[in-house]
Amino acid sequence: MSVLSESESSGCAVSIVIVNWNTRDILRDCLQSIENQTRLPHEVIVVDNASGDGSAEMVSENFPNVKLIANPSNRGFAAANNQGLEIAKGDKLLLLNPDTIILDHAIDVMSGWLDTHPDVGCVGCQVFEDPETIQLTCFADPGPLSMAVIEFGLKRLLPWPEYGGWDRTTQRDVDVVSGMFMMVPRPVFEKVGLLDDAFFIYSEEADWCRRIREAGWRCVFAPEARILHLEGGSKSTAQIKSRMYVQKQKSKTIYARKHYGRVGELITRSIFVTSALLRGTAFGLLGLVRATPDRSARLRLSGAAIRYHLFGQEPAT
Repeated sequence: MSVLSESESSGCAVSIVIVNWNTRDILRDCLQSIENQTRLPHEVIVVDNASGDGSAEMVSENFPNVKLIANPSNRGFAAANNQGLEIAKGDKLLLLNPDTIILDHAIDVMSGWLDTHPDVGCVGCQVFEDPETIQLTCFADPGPLSMAVIEFGLKRLLPWPEYGGWDRTTQRDVDVVSGMFMMVPRPVFEKVGLLDDAFFIYSEEADWCRRIREAGWRCVFAPEARILHLEGGSKSTAQIKSRMYVQKQKSKTIYARKHYGRVGELITRSIFVTSALLRGTAFGLLGLVRATPDRSARLRLSGAAIRYHLFGQEPAT
């Protein structure tokens, strides 16, 4: 792994790595908010995954101080973040989504917070969906049992996978800090290493946080600072593409195999297949009674999941 030592990184407090794919206008707002809200010496590294919307050109033209890596193809989220991390010089490393807006000097505040908590290896801040609504970020380790609780709709009975009942207004040790804002001290990064690029997208932050915790550091949610998440993490079911739905399950299956072995992988696949069969049957029957876009979409996603887990077929779109 190519990383800089602490002595080489002096002079830059925070390296901010942003992976972008076709979010030009949102990325512009994110970069402007960093510029307006960050006083500490910092650098911004944008890794563009072959966007077709002029994102790379916008960065070059409007933000000449930003370090831009323009990939000729979409390398995925983990691999692209690693490109940025490999050239980062900061004493702290921040992974930041392009669909976020920095509020109230959040990067400065969280950098200072980490300075006073040397036992913390990764910290996330408060995330707002809109000016009034806190997004329920951070979650428990996504092992097979956690997946079963989520897939079979048992979160009301066993709310621990997503920390139900916790309003994100208090500090808490968590298994996984949400990937939209993850700040890591350089010594932790040098010990733990890069993200695992076996994860094209999804679950890479869970894997990184698990490795950080196994190395002896805490992963913490701290509400001392806040950002705005423009997408709010919400889309209607009809808008979800089969390819991304299957990719999320694929990444969770890779995670299960890596940390729970072959048995864990088989259990996770069985959970996804059983859930897809139950959901597909239910929404198929409901669709016969009254077809709606949501029911048709859920049936489509269930079919895509079954074809992937049983036959290895990944949807093209």
